[in-house]
Amino acid sequence: MTTNKDPQVKGAVKTEETTNGGTGGIIKRLRRSASATEHNLSNLRNRKSTQNLFDQHGNPIDLRQYRKVLDKDENGNGMNGSEKKLRYRRTQSVTRAEEISNKEEKQRRAQPGRPIHRPRDSLFSWSSGFTNFTGLVNWGFLLLCIGGLRLGLENLLKYGIRINPLDWFFFISGHNEGEGYNALILSIYSLVHISLCLAVEKGLAMEIIAEGLGIFIQIVNIIVLVCLPVVSIHLRGHAFSLMGASTVCFYYSVLFLKLWSYVQTNMWCRQTYYQKNPRERRPSITLAELKNGALDGGDEDEAIPKLVQYPDNLTYRDLVYFLCAPTLCYELNFPRTSRVRKRFLLKRLLEVVIGANVVMALFQQWIIPSVRNSLIPFSNMDVALATERLLKLALPNHLCWLCFFYLMFHSFLNAVGELLNFADRNFYCDWWNANNIDTFWRTWNMPVHRWCVRHLYIPVVQMGYSSRQASTIVFLFSAFFHEYLVSVPLQTYKIWAFMGMMGQIPLSAISKYIEKRLGPRMGNIIVWASIILGQPLCIMAYYHDYVVHHFKSALNGTDYTSQIFKMNYN
Repeated sequence: MTTNKDPQVKGAVKTEETTNGGTGGIIKRLRRSASATEHNLSNLRNRKSTQNLFDQHGNPIDLRQYRKVLDKDENGNGMNGSEKKLRYRRTQSVTRAEEISNKEEKQRRAQPGRPIHRPRDSLFSWSSGFTNFTGLVNWGFLLLCIGGLRLGLENLLKYGIRINPLDWFFFISGHNEGEGYNALILSIYSLVHISLCLAVEKGLAMEIIAEGLGIFIQIVNIIVLVCLPVVSIHLRGHAFSLMGASTVCFYYSVLFLKLWSYVQTNMWCRQTYYQKNPRERRPSITLAELKNGALDGGDEDEAIPKLVQYPDNLTYRDLVYFLCAPTLCYELNFPRTSRVRKRFLLKRLLEVVIGANVVMALFQQWIIPSVRNSLIPFSNMDVALATERLLKLALPNHLCWLCFFYLMFHSFLNAVGELLNFADRNFYCDWWNANNIDTFWRTWNMPVHRWCVRHLYIPVVQMGYSSRQASTIVFLFSAFFHEYLVSVPLQTYKIWAFMGMMGQIPLSAISKYIEKRLGPRMGNIIVWASIILGQPLCIMAYYHDYVVHHFKSALNGTDYTSQIFKMNYN
């Protein structure tokens, strides 16, 4: 182990020794180390283990500097003479053995036979310490590309070129689907809920509305907001196109989360504001005085930019900025950039345009035929053939998912953030390195993760529930919206997406167990397997139920059934 010559580390060690009673300080410090255990502390005293030991700050500890300290027992008492003699005799034996071994090696190498062998482990052995497998990673990537190209060529030879941008336009615009512009009207109607939310918050700030009544109105408002698309699409489903219904459900889901954050954040500000400015003094304060900051006390430094204070934030301008910003968590003062980088913005917009076309092309050319071919095996419960269809759908679906992730979380959100001078661009973390399912869900979608932690998990824990119960509530909430975004547009009310999300709880425990027993690499493989195989299975299940629910009479026809059979098995 290399010697640590950092004076800061030495100073910290000396300070720790002095604070904890001199000689006992290093032992107590080692106990607090993330890499020290009861087992290797005894080995340290016997000089058996001196590697991979770090202090609380992650700095390596050179045990040779603390030989006298480690020679003492756990309570700081020195060892008796017999123990010291035994340690000395053992040290001499080890030193003598190493000396003999080195001399033997030198003599062996000095032989005229030109020896070339020395003690070494195979590279695939864990004890070898070899970690550079870049060539194997490149080999796996190349093999994956070749397999994907083969499947793409097979699809092209079997179905021909199916890509038609005109069909994309018809699908997005809802041409020949629905009646009128119901999705657009429903989106515009959301301004009623937004205006009501702002009006109630102003009434609460001016004490025109009682606190309890205002909170009740806000709760009813956001519940009606999220239920409105369900009722509208259920009653007039024929008037909505599939794309229009999906857009409305997604828009109302995001609006629900944003208004929840807006209401709760203003409630926190209002509670703090009342603590600084008691209620009995406020009846004589007018709204104009509030807007002019009449209650703000103390001198302010002119060099420091003045931040927006409650209730000055209760304006349409502030609310509209938050609704357009690439975040779900409301703040009175968002971090802002100083300018718009035109070149960066142009790159992100080009990525959005190109990425959208790539996703639509993959969907039309590859996914639609694979999903259609899975109908009969799923209906007949042919496990072997259904599994083959699932594996065949896994690759194009995963490619679309990766493209959509980059398109949405990097290109689109960065473009919106650049236009609005929104400085927080941490929309995702390194989810691809997640060693368990729990880590994946905390890193792949940071706007939703921050909202769940800030507005759901922490308030539930503060109410007295345990962290496990709070996590279960968060998963229930997420499972509801996953089902909401799938079942409502399809008008096929099943529970596959809900069960898939709730199944993440036991899967998270399994992945953590595998990570602990088999290592982080196997845990990461479990995460990737769940992503690659879980999504196409859910797609196949919903497509089967959608066709059976909406085209049941057509499926009963002999001609249609035989046509579908020929299409799937040719």
